[in-house]
Amino acid sequence: MTVEWAVEPGLQPYADAVRRMEQRVAAIHAGTADEFAWLVEHPPLYTAGTSARKDDLLAPGRFPVHATGRGGEFTYHGPGQRVVYLMLDLARRGRDVRRFVRAIEAWLIATLAEFGVRGERREGRVGIWVERPGGEAKIAAVGLRLRHWISYHGVSLNVAPDLSHYAGIVPCGIAEHGVTSLAELGVAASMAEVDDALKRNFAGAFAVTTMRPAGTAR
Repeated sequence: MTVEWAVEPGLQPYADAVRRMEQRVAAIHAGTADEFAWLVEHPPLYTAGTSARKDDLLAPGRFPVHATGRGGEFTYHGPGQRVVYLMLDLARRGRDVRRFVRAIEAWLIATLAEFGVRGERREGRVGIWVERPGGEAKIAAVGLRLRHWISYHGVSLNVAPDLSHYAGIVPCGIAEHGVTSLAELGVAASMAEVDDALKRNFAGAFAVTTMRPAGTAR
């Protein structure tokens, strides 16, 4: 199985990203396109997953809010956060959603380890957490949807976003823990360096990959 990779330049409008993901999922299902890992950044916005609670939107007018069919609750996307949309065919990967999520988490943990950050799972909480002074915090979120056993949506990893933007929501419905980033943890990693680490660690969790020139994802 071959997975194409593409890095999208600039800030990708969210509604357009969803449309393009759905088009790619349809093409993968039809057998006319390879699986796809699409790396983007968004302008500041909130997304509401299928389990989002209205009361968890603390500042409704702060940023645009997009209802989405992915699993999970409210989350934030914005500049300095690497979003990876994963369009992978689980029909060829065992049709095991739990194992798929575990593979995604292992991929993120291995990526963070390259920067000296210990990422950890937490029972009952999807995503990746780190210990820091003052308590644990979430550094990466996972939110997926399946269509014809093909995944879309994906993961977000906080590289150097404005963490104050999270104040407008209860992230992932968890009020008792905070959010963090590589930058807050003292890691001065560029987005390109994070992208390289994501790609290096992907093959071990998923499949052989090929790289596609930046800006060619359509």
